[in-house]
Amino acid sequence: MIVVAIVGVLALLAAYGVRKYVASSKSSEARNALGRIANGAVIAYEDEHMSQGVLTGGTSTGVTRTLCYTASATVPATPASIQGRKYQSNATEWDIDSTVSGVGFSCLHFTIDDPQYYLYGYTVTGTSSIGDSFTASANGDLNGDGLLSTFSIAGAIGSDYVVHLAPSLAEILPEE
Repeated sequence: MIVVAIVGVLALLAAYGVRKYVASSKSSEARNALGRIANGAVIAYEDEHMSQGVLTGGTSTGVTRTLCYTASATVPATPASIQGRKYQSNATEWDIDSTVSGVGFSCLHFTIDDPQYYLYGYTVTGTSSIGDSFTASANGDLNGDGLLSTFSIAGAIGSDYVVHLAPSLAEILPEE
């Protein structure tokens, strides 16, 4: 009887450990994707955005830097699409803003081709001045109970006109 009780306790601990491991491996999708979005925002800001006119000899044009503008939609559009399940996005969802230069996920050169557990968003406050910032977010509901886990990373243009990223992701209920 004691052996059966010990085996039962060990099985319970193993099930808890496996569940925690699976949730952690699923949340790595959000961590990786947000890192890619943040890097895309920095690269887009540092990219040359000069006028497209032909320069004649002895003239110059200023280099302007700008953050990618806010994505017009999240992918997927609603949290219900990822509630306790995976969502397979299509290319048009990520390219919804591609007709306007410098907007959304297409400006960040970000897509996810594989099925995803999280809903992704990108918002910007301002576009090119000191203190202007962006936030990339991922929301998920791995167990389908309606409570969302939230991951986010922020970046801001510093007084040196360089985009500075937060040193780590903000995580709220990461294994939810």
